[in-house]
Amino acid sequence: MTEARVAEVRAFNRFYTKVIGVLQAGVHDSPYSLTEGRVLYEIAQAGRMETGELRGLLDLDAGYLSRILARFDGDGLIARERSATDARKHVVRLSPAGTEAFAALDASSAKEIERLLAGLPEQGQERLVTSMRTIRGLLDTPAERPPSLIRPPRTGDLSWVVQRHGALYAQEYGWGMDFERTVARIVADFDQARDMCWIAEAGGERAGCVFCVREDDTTARLRLLLVEPSARGLGLGRRLVEECLRHARAQGYRRIVLWTRGSLVSARRIYQAAGFGLDSEEQGMENGIEVSEQMWSRDL
Repeated sequence: MTEARVAEVRAFNRFYTKVIGVLQAGVHDSPYSLTEGRVLYEIAQAGRMETGELRGLLDLDAGYLSRILARFDGDGLIARERSATDARKHVVRLSPAGTEAFAALDASSAKEIERLLAGLPEQGQERLVTSMRTIRGLLDTPAERPPSLIRPPRTGDLSWVVQRHGALYAQEYGWGMDFERTVARIVADFDQARDMCWIAEAGGERAGCVFCVREDDTTARLRLLLVEPSARGLGLGRRLVEECLRHARAQGYRRIVLWTRGSLVSARRIYQAAGFGLDSEEQGMENGIEVSEQMWSRDL
């Protein structure tokens, strides 16, 4: 860990708290602070909740939470009762007035986010949301990470493959429309009668893909491996490559090859772990950027 990284994280925290107005006395032009808004949110989502559970969920000091609930009680926003299973514990729920107050706060929050996004072009909105997913994915504990699956393609998946390759590699590596056209040609040549494609999902959203296509009678080719930044670290790249190898063996291929570039370090590590070896390497150009073109293969 370096001082520069610590400083960058702190700078981001200061910037984002200013953007969302955390330092204002009332969040979203309401009479409630950000913490009070979170308490209202959690009670609204749960329907009814023990105060101890609420305190643990939000990691709040018991005295601080007690003062917040006392204010809500005084404003008529909550109703309290003894727990049916343990008389020592209290359960809180929103009153009709509390439900109305939360609905107004929630609507105001949604409108502020809409205004924030409206100030960005479509590509900027996608980059912002993707980056936010990446931050959540990196900082979430494993138990909080979304469930994932690998499935065959459905209608709409192939166009998604082209769009995400074009947008993601332009954003991360500066590759242009020629690369996107290459991906489009590969997808157009996909023959579902003999080839196979898999789509990875995480949290119900598309998160990656890979293709296994015929090279010749004895050789398969792995193509278009991609994992969304928000889903990296979940092992989806490894699982996609394993599906490709399993399919190639089942189809009777004796060898599998792939093309990649030296800058795709994470993908290269996955290939090496799966038993691929580097066969050849040469320099090329992509959108005016020098790239290292690599051919890898392994026996099946």
